Amino acid sequence: MTPLAATVVTYPDGALTGSSVVTHVTTLAGGRAGVVLESTPFHPVDTAWPDQPADTGVLRTPDGELRVVDTVTGGVHDEDLVVGADLPVRMGTEGWTFVVVHVVDGPAPAVGTVVQSEVDAGLRAALSAGHTACHLASLALDAALADAWKKDAPTDAAGHPAFDMLAIQTSRITAYGSTDVYRIGKSLRRKGFDPAALDDLRAVEERANATLAGWAGTPGAIGIHREDRTLAGWRTWRCELPEGAVELPCGGTHLTSLAEVEAITVALASAEVPGGVELTMTTGIRLAR
Repeated sequence: MTPLAATVVTYPDGALTGSSVVTHVTTLAGGRAGVVLESTPFHPVDTAWPDQPADTGVLRTPDGELRVVDTVTGGVHDEDLVVGADLPVRMGTEGWTFVVVHVVDGPAPAVGTVVQSEVDAGLRAALSAGHTACHLASLALDAALADAWKKDAPTDAAGHPAFDMLAIQTSRITAYGSTDVYRIGKSLRRKGFDPAALDDLRAVEERANATLAGWAGTPGAIGIHREDRTLAGWRTWRCELPEGAVELPCGGTHLTSLAEVEAITVALASAEVPGGVELTMTTGIRLAR
């Protein structure tokens, strides 16, 4: 195959539309076509940490409109393109070139065709709100459990012991919310976490929700900052909280201000599992009208 350049992505800037040229077309499992563009506003699923679902939308070509039913990450190594779940390396691995692959419903445009991209704005808005809520909820949970540590532990972006980072198992962004699952086992206890802190989950919830209520509706700016414009470029989420700015790695999409938020709330549930406890945090966000 012709060597591919890394895809330039515009979704970190909030873009929903764009114009670009088709650089490669591949046939995917199931027979659908995967289209690679020089640049795109579509956010793909990261196969290593698939927390935010893919953008959908349309590609408009000289021959008509193609529905984008999925958007996935692809990697090129030794001139072979590996797509989605088959990708064996994490984003940014040396020796690989990373591209966005648009999975389309219909015949793919030819290489060299100029197409117009349009992301489903409603889905993007819902997932962006959910992703922002997820980050804020994790920081609020860390703060709510700050007294549960018997040893010094690594800290989060706000300076609290990083329960979320140390215990997270899975994170899934949903429309206007998220679900995060944590494991409290021997490893976390050795790091100094006292599981007794979870005996009264309602008290932990109340503390986290009080923190979130103090952030909702404040004027703090939210943004994505990045080193370069390619898919694999390092990106961070920054938010101006009333207590000060926080920053953490993130490749997703977000709101632009805490002023957009009317309320964020979390609900906690725990269950005994082999070797420890599983904690689930379900987060919801309501935007200001």
